[in-house]
Amino acid sequence: MSKDVQPQNSSEEVDLGQLFKLIGNAFNKFFNFIASIFKGLFHLLILLLLFLQKHFIKFAIAGVIGLAIGFYLDLRRGDIYESSMVVEPNFNSVQQLYNNISFYNELAQAQDSTSLAQALKITEREAASIKKVFAESYSDENQKVKLFDDFIRQLDTNTIKVIDFESYLKNFNSLDARFHKITVVSDDNTIAKKVQPEIVSSISANIYFKIQKQTSDENLKLQDSLYNKQSQEIDSLQKLYRQVMIKTAENPGTGTSINLADNNIAQNRELELIKQMDLLKENIVELNEEKANKANIINVISDFPARGARANSLFKSYKFLIFTGFISFTLLILLLLELNHFLKSYKNSKTE
Repeated sequence: MSKDVQPQNSSEEVDLGQLFKLIGNAFNKFFNFIASIFKGLFHLLILLLLFLQKHFIKFAIAGVIGLAIGFYLDLRRGDIYESSMVVEPNFNSVQQLYNNISFYNELAQAQDSTSLAQALKITEREAASIKKVFAESYSDENQKVKLFDDFIRQLDTNTIKVIDFESYLKNFNSLDARFHKITVVSDDNTIAKKVQPEIVSSISANIYFKIQKQTSDENLKLQDSLYNKQSQEIDSLQKLYRQVMIKTAENPGTGTSINLADNNIAQNRELELIKQMDLLKENIVELNEEKANKANIINVISDFPARGARANSLFKSYKFLIFTGFISFTLLILLLLELNHFLKSYKNSKTE
């Protein structure tokens, strides 16, 4: 039997040897592949360094010219200031707000200081100092969750089942945000405070929004009167139930079982009234908050500061932008020349 087993062991040893050899070859190919990638990257790095070494003087000249022009333009432009204001538009006035801000910005970009001065009720010299006006939504995750909660409360049960928070965020529009930040960029650090009243009043003076606010005020006033009436009715019922319980307690001898039942009913109803009163108080609190939020067509959460903050950062300066532009343009031209040289050499090698 030992003679029969021996050939099987030798064949298994051969199979294991081939398996280990295949694994070893696979690892060798993998490491060779990794090494070839590093060799290729190193080769590209050397080519880049050789290219920079060859054209270093050209890049230096372009950089110096770009910096010189940038410094000159920065000195001529002077300091730039940014001022921001946070507002809360009501009655669907956010679209009109963005339209107005876009209009102001177009006038500023076109340097139409006459029209901009008329629109913002300032002098032409002050209008000429404005370089840019823009608005953006101002919301964090907590505010988005609150907006989502308010949104689903308006939907029916079947619709709520097919809408989740993730899908709501995918379709979230910046105009849906509750707060919005308006920024004025100018070389006058006091101009933003001067244009704030006109930016706000341009929305508040709109007849449509005035009607919407008037309707909202009337509805809130009606709701307030209804809550007051409910509160008075609950107080009257509570007094009535207390009187019933007092009278029942004063006459315990007649109809004891019935009186006890009536007394329990009065107590239960009084407890229900207490719950209703608590709910009514919550509704009154929410109503008062809504009154405060909708007191104006545009609520100014944070005013423009009296003086704007300097916005002359390095990446927004002319010396950085023009320096980068000159270097990029020089690189593009040199690459095109190198490509042209390579194509000519390739063409000559094929024709020989």
